[in-house]
Amino acid sequence: MERDDPFDEADEADEADEAAEAAEAATRPGAGLLRQPPAVWATAGASVVAFMGIGLVDPILPSIAQGLRATPSQVSLLFTSYFLITAVAMLVTGFVSSRIGGRRTLLAGLALVVVFAGLAGTSDSVAQLVGFRAGWGLGNALFVSTSLAVIVGAAAGGSAAAILLYESALGLGMACGPLLGAVLGDASWRYPFFGTAVLMAIGFLCIAVFLKEQPRPARRTSLLDPIKALGHPGLASAAAAAFFYNYAFFTVLAFTPFVLDMSPYRSGAVFFAWGVLLAVFSVLVAPRLQRRLGSVNVLGGSLVLLAADVVVLGYGNHTTAIVCTVLSGAFIGVNNTVFTELALGVSDAPRPVASAGYNFVRWFAAAAAPYFAPKIEEWSDLHMPFVVAGVAAVLGAAVVRTRRASLTRGAAEAAPRHAAEDGVGVFAG
Repeated sequence: MERDDPFDEADEADEADEAAEAAEAATRPGAGLLRQPPAVWATAGASVVAFMGIGLVDPILPSIAQGLRATPSQVSLLFTSYFLITAVAMLVTGFVSSRIGGRRTLLAGLALVVVFAGLAGTSDSVAQLVGFRAGWGLGNALFVSTSLAVIVGAAAGGSAAAILLYESALGLGMACGPLLGAVLGDASWRYPFFGTAVLMAIGFLCIAVFLKEQPRPARRTSLLDPIKALGHPGLASAAAAAFFYNYAFFTVLAFTPFVLDMSPYRSGAVFFAWGVLLAVFSVLVAPRLQRRLGSVNVLGGSLVLLAADVVVLGYGNHTTAIVCTVLSGAFIGVNNTVFTELALGVSDAPRPVASAGYNFVRWFAAAAAPYFAPKIEEWSDLHMPFVVAGVAAVLGAAVVRTRRASLTRGAAEAAPRHAAEDGVGVFAG
């Protein structure tokens, strides 16, 4: 016989109050992106820092290689270990959050990031740093996968406003990460890791203070549920297309700093501009394009443009490479928003389960690209990694085109169920 959880009893009244507050806010005129409860802003703020951790090491990759006497392919394992653990952890996040709740899952993830980011700054070898980044990836997986569910569950204005807020956090984090890495990394490559640990500790405190535990799903998620969800043709198609897209995305993010070969400040400025375009196009441009052209058309076109951009990046001169790196942020921003909405809305699986299955597939490409890009350069030349990235983006567009019927039909069939979920808060946790 199970005992009542004393934490659940203590939080019961707060849960009811917060749910009522969110429901009331959603019905007020003008409820939308900026009118959110404190819990949503606290989670979104911590999400910004979590996404900063992805691009944080970009400007300091050459410095890390020099400081630890490592090759580019060895340093690129910082991304590979991070995203490989993140991909596998996606199968665990729903299992954990459906048992201990979204709030405690967020706090556990943040605590892991604080510990492993701090340890990363003390590394004396590439092997240690790669290992600590793997632990960081586990914490980030627990936090990032749950934060979207928590934001949608607590946000005013429905899931569309919540997804835009989440994408805003992603874009802002992607923009500020390289900037923070450049500012702190100019003094020492270790400082950005310590800085991230401090910021995530602040995020931990904000979540602990402002976020009350939300209602847990009626049925606990099993470890195999995300894999089973991929049996849906629409979700499987979205995940396959995102896999190829993510290979191109993370070739730009992880390999381009070695090609640009700039100081931390200059590299940070380039990727800051890249992140600003990513944020603007994900939040402001993508929704307008979707309304006018349709999600599938926008996604196919944006993937083809990204393919062309990365190929020109690989073959252009230094100035051209900088321009194309920044410009790729626009296409990546559009793709991120459209892929997120498709993954969450194309199947009849609960959104956290669908998101876990989708992310499980796509993060494997994020792990593969940083490893294979420098290897491909060693086997051929500097241009070929970007050609492979361009081919991957075209393959993603081909999947979107050939599986168009599954993507559009699945979204239409799943819409009524997800509308009901938004109404009763099933998505939380």
